[in-house]
Order: sequence, then C-alpha cells, then structure tokens
Amino acid sequence: MTAPRKNSQLCPNCRGLISRDEAICPYCGIRSPGSWWKNSVVLRLFHDPDLFLKGLFGLNIAFFVLSLLINPGGMGMGMSPFGFLSPDNRSLLLLGATGTMPIDTLHRWWTLVSASYLHGSILHIIFNLIALRQVGPLVIQEYGLARMFIIYTLGGIGGFLVSYLAGVPFTIGASAAVCALIGAALYYGKSRGGSYGRQVFQQIGGWALSIFVFGLLVPGINNWAHGGGMAAGALCGLLFGYQENRRELLSHRLLSVACALGTILILLWAVVTSVIYRFF
Repeated sequence: MTAPRKNSQLCPNCRGLISRDEAICPYCGIRSPGSWWKNSVVLRLFHDPDLFLKGLFGLNIAFFVLSLLINPGGMGMGMSPFGFLSPDNRSLLLLGATGTMPIDTLHRWWTLVSASYLHGSILHIIFNLIALRQVGPLVIQEYGLARMFIIYTLGGIGGFLVSYLAGVPFTIGASAAVCALIGAALYYGKSRGGSYGRQVFQQIGGWALSIFVFGLLVPGINNWAHGGGMAAGALCGLLFGYQENRRELLSHRLLSVACALGTILILLWAVVTSVIYRFF
C-alpha cells in the first residue's frame, strides 16, 4: 500500500505554506506555485539564502581544489602560511586569472568573471570565505538574494576592471566581489540612516578599514580591486535599491539569473579549456 502524496509545500517565492494545487499563492500572488520548474533546484537556490551561500562556498572550494590538481607538481608547500597549498600561476592562468597579461596578451576578457572564483593559497580562500559568510547574509537580508548576487557578480567585474585599468598584471580572488558586498552594505547603512543604519555602517566600516590596513601592510594585495569592488558595490546599491525603498522586481530576478548563467558558462569554459590544454 503506497503512502498518500503530500498535498502541501512551501511557496517557492515567499516560503509560505500552501497547497500544491493552488493556482495562485494566497500570500505573494505568484502563479502556479506548485509547478515543477518553479520548485527546481536551480530556482530554489535563489529562494534559500543558506543553500545559495553553501553553493557559492562550494564553487569557490571546488575551483581551489581543481587549481591544485591541474598541476600538483607546481603546488606551493613552503613554510610561510601565505604560500602553503598554493596553486602555480600556470594553473591559475588556465582557469581564468585576470589582469593586463591575460586580457591584453590572450584577449581573455571573460576572466573578469572567473578570477573571482580562484585563490592563491589555503589562507587566501579561508579569509575570503569568512568575509563572505560575515557580510553575505546581511546583504541578502537588506537587498534580497537576487540583488545580492547581482552585486557580487557585477561588483567583482567592476573591481577587476579597475585593477586592469590600473595596470595590475595578474590577479585573482573573491575579495573584489566580497568588497562589492561591503560597499553595498555601507551604502545601505548611510542611505537608511537611523540607529540601525548607523550600526550597519559602523560595523561594515570596520571591515572596510581592516581590509584597507591589511592591504597596506601585506605585500601582494590588490588594493585596486578592493577599492574598485567597494565603489562598484555602492553604485549597484544606489542603482538597484534595497528592500526598504524598492521591492524586488522581476528585472532583478532576470538579471540575477543572467549573472548565474553567464558565470556558469564562463567557469565551464575555463574548466574544459584548461583540462584540454593541460592533459591532451
């Protein structure tokens, strides 16, 4: 005897408890909330902040591991913590490092996207993922998940574009995209005002100041990408608005999906071409 099929679910848009047979969600008004495509894993990623952040973490970790495996012989195992478990530059170049050398010499403009998913050492990726874990949920809360990913993607591109224009030859890391989230959070705190806005501005301002000081003290830090990312993030916050002054629009969701599809295609291209070049 088969168990009866459950006839209730969470709305894929507002997460309210509804019947699968509802033609329109009574809470948010979305049509056909029980349809299979609106409950697919891809769309669930854009409605579940925890799942989305885990996916973003997993993508960064997967590319870090891949960058080590493409050329294990070139892996850095030095005594310095900043160089421990570091992929060689050839592997990073194949997988999509950016800068004046990859762009001007190889015409790889797509690396403005892929570079955000590459890291130079185990400490590099740990620091960036900790910052993403700290700042990401706040930006999701105040901007919504769709706008958060738009800021993350376009802010990373903006940061590396500034870095390219400044003449940085070779660069990688999620820090430009994370700094874009910091810039958006700073804009939100300043724009919103009030005690909560001031608290957000002061807390995130501490992150921004720490990144600036760290960049001055530690050699090899791409301060152009950090500053460009923050500026791009603040600009995105101004253009797209946040939850309290502009609700999430269909255009925001479509743009976030476009960012996701573009990122996936670029990263797949990077993996396929690097594996072919390295092993065939």
